[in-house]
Amino acid sequence: MAIFISESPEQTLNFGAEYAKSLSAGDVVLLGGEMGAGKTVFAKGVAAGLGITDEILSPTYAYMNDYYGKLYHYDCYRLKDGGQAEALGLTDYFGAGGICLIEWSENIASVLPERVKRVTITKTGEEERTIIYE
Repeated sequence: MAIFISESPEQTLNFGAEYAKSLSAGDVVLLGGEMGAGKTVFAKGVAAGLGITDEILSPTYAYMNDYYGKLYHYDCYRLKDGGQAEALGLTDYFGAGGICLIEWSENIASVLPERVKRVTITKTGEEERTIIYE
């Protein structure tokens, strides 16, 4: 585990881009943190680090956005359990060769792969965030 202190959304974005360099095809990253902590800002940084130039939006209503098979960005806030994720085909992407970033992963814990990475973002000030990662 390591810790990064971000003092602004720009630093969180830049950290996400740096973090992307540590990822390999097929990695599943669980993004933890309360609403407004900066999970989507971090995801935007990861996308930039992977060379994705599309606008990255939280997939709250789509459940998952696919960015060219390189990045699968999930928002499982509205899912009740892993069975729903399976029924929607979301688990099919875990082995598809892209990076899976999953917000609200605790809602689908029963179907997550055994090996995952974790990034937890905690609000510690108006713009300051503590990011704990592996």
